Amino acid sequence: MSTLDHPAIAKVATALTEAGQDAAANGIVILPADVRTAPQAAEALGVEVGAIANSLVFRASFDDAPDAPLLALTSGAHRADTATLAALAGATKVGKAEPAFVKEHTGQTIGGVAPVGHPGRLITLVDTALREYDVVWAAAGHPKSVYPTTFEDLLAVTGGRAADVTGQDVRS
Repeated sequence: MSTLDHPAIAKVATALTEAGQDAAANGIVILPADVRTAPQAAEALGVEVGAIANSLVFRASFDDAPDAPLLALTSGAHRADTATLAALAGATKVGKAEPAFVKEHTGQTIGGVAPVGHPGRLITLVDTALREYDVVWAAAGHPKSVYPTTFEDLLAVTGGRAADVTGQDVRS
């Protein structure tokens, strides 16, 4: 089975197509090696690290759901602040999610989590810093796969909300 035939990538392609964002037109790119971090992805693609949309899954506690996934799509130039995420999402607490939790709620492994293609819809916050880039690169379900998109398309495809998830710029 080629990487492009990987079940998680196929689910992402299907989700993009169903959302009117044709995966074939968008062009899922299979890279020669895993890119599990924003700097690795930026280097492999020859783009600024800020143009990488990190898909970060957190474990959030809400009054009616004490153990829910929260997806933050952050610019690779930013770090998400869990207190800020909790306030934005209306959660009582937001913390790190273990790999098994991420896999359970996305069907994808850390380093390849896409904005879409999950078993169910996730509460999603999209970093407003991604607006700065005409093209944003997001994971496509596998650590070797990415696809080009836009800030607006990330909002549309995820049903997410635009938010300043950090305020701390870590670019140097």
